[in-house]
Order: sequence, then C-alpha cells, then structure tokens
Amino acid sequence: MALLARSREYIEELAADLPESGAGIAVPTDLAQPAEIRAAFETVREAFGPVDVLVNHASAGSWAGLLDATVEDVDRAWAVNGRGAFVASQEAAEDMVGGDGGTIVFTGATSALRGRDGAIGFSAAKFAARGMAESMARELGPEGVHVAHVAIDGQILPPDASERDPDRGEESYLDPDEIARNYWRLVEQDRSAWTLELDLRPHVEPF
Repeated sequence: MALLARSREYIEELAADLPESGAGIAVPTDLAQPAEIRAAFETVREAFGPVDVLVNHASAGSWAGLLDATVEDVDRAWAVNGRGAFVASQEAAEDMVGGDGGTIVFTGATSALRGRDGAIGFSAAKFAARGMAESMARELGPEGVHVAHVAIDGQILPPDASERDPDRGEESYLDPDEIARNYWRLVEQDRSAWTLELDLRPHVEPF
C-alpha cells in the first residue's frame, strides 16, 4: 500500500501503523501538482508493481461563498479534488486496463450531493469529482475497472472527539474502520453487481 499526501510525517506514521512490516510506503506528494503525482506513481510501481486499487481521498477546502471567494480559492479546491484525482485516476487506469482490471474509489462528501452554503469552491469541485467518477465508470467498466463514488454524509470520528466536543456521542460520527470495510467491499464485489454510488452516514444525528 502506498500513501500519498503533502504531509511526510503524517503519512509515514500511518504507513508504520500498518499491520504487516513493509506493507506500506509513504510517498510525499502535492496532489495539486500533476508532475509530482506521475512521479509518485512511478515510485509506487517500483515498490509494488502495477496499481490495482486507487482511492482518491485527498481534499482541499474553499470555505467561502460566491461574494468572498477568490479565483485562487476555487482553483486550489479544483486542483486537488478534481484535477489531482483525474491525474491519479489516469495513471492507475492505464495499469488496470492493460492488466487484470482494478478498482478506483472516489471519496465524496455531502457537498457532492447538495451544494454547501459558504463553500462554493469545495462544492463545485466535489460535484466535478462525482461527475468524473460516473463518466469513468461507464468508460472503464467494460475494461474490467470498477469505479465507485462514496459520499461521506457526515463527520468522521476524530481521535480527539471527546476533547473537541464532550457533549457529542461517538455514535453521531462515522467510524473510520467501518468506512474502510465498505471501501474494501467495493474492491471485492463481483463485476455482475458493481456499486456505482454508495452513501455512508451515521444513524444518529449530531444534535
């Protein structure tokens, strides 16, 4: 498994936490930079061979409404959520189509389903990523590549949840382990019944 993000220390800690020694590598990558993404995939191939599973999870926010957002805000959100996912998917799909197929998962958000007030750049980028996933699913499905979009409709449980909000119960968050299990089910699905879109939410409202 390869972990790509700008924060070297963070992904190195995550890679070290994987259960099997040597099972993961950290590849520091600015996902807003196409050349860095392509170089990262070469590093991944050298370590593990062709890519067969890709999760487009990186996200960049633009937390401003129309009248306050700048062009730079919107460009940054698109560069990571949209263009970065496009470049990563293109790299992975080339391996998958030329090999034994594979799975590409997009992590979406509530904003991919309904635009968020005061977050025009983020909402636009998440809608774009969802559309890209749907387009890719139809293009790559016949080639044996499963593409799915997962809308995370709620907040993911952080390690310090009780400190951040002591009055909020953990059941009102999405459990990250359960999210991961749902992603793995997408990887293991039989191609006769592939999921295109999955939405995950906690069964208890925060308040």
